[in-house]
Amino acid sequence: MLNLAVSLDGFIEGPNGEFDWCFTDQDYGMMDFMNRIDVIFIGRKSYELVLQMGKHPYSDKLKYVFSKTIKNVRGNTKLISQNIEEEVKKVIDQEGKDIWLFGGANLVTSFLNSGLVDEIHLAVHPIILGKGKPLFEEIKERKYFKLVDTKTYSSGLVQLFYETDKN
Repeated sequence: MLNLAVSLDGFIEGPNGEFDWCFTDQDYGMMDFMNRIDVIFIGRKSYELVLQMGKHPYSDKLKYVFSKTIKNVRGNTKLISQNIEEEVKKVIDQEGKDIWLFGGANLVTSFLNSGLVDEIHLAVHPIILGKGKPLFEEIKERKYFKLVDTKTYSSGLVQLFYETDKN
C-alpha cells in the first residue's frame, strides 16, 4: 500500500526536496499503521535521505531498497536492483503483514504502472507549496480507486483511504 503525505497542490516534497511542511504535532494514526506492516519498499533517494537523518525510524521493519546504483545497504535492509516486478511479487506472496510503499516518486510510478498498488493512503496537508515533486507523474493509463474511509484532524490534515476499484 502506498502511504504518504501530500500537499493540497499534489506535491510530496518541496522544490528543494524538503519535507519540513509535514505535520509532526501528533501521531496521525502512524502507530496503528506501523502495526499493520512488516515490510517497507523504498527508493534509493528516499533511503539515502532517511540515512542522512541518522537512526532509521523504522529499523524493526524489513526494508527493500530499489536501486541500480547503490551496491550496499545497512541493517535490516535488502537491495533489489534487477527483475524488480518479479522480486516484488515474490515478497508480496510471502506470509506476513501489509507492505508499505514508502516512496519516492519514481518508485510509486513504477509500482502503479505495473499494477502493484492495491491501496493508497494520502495524508493531505493544508498547505500549497507552489512547486516541488508531484505525487503522480508519467502514469501510463487510468487507475481506478474507491474511497473507503476518511479521517480529519484538528490541524486541518485529512487522511484519505482508497482501495483498488476492480470494476
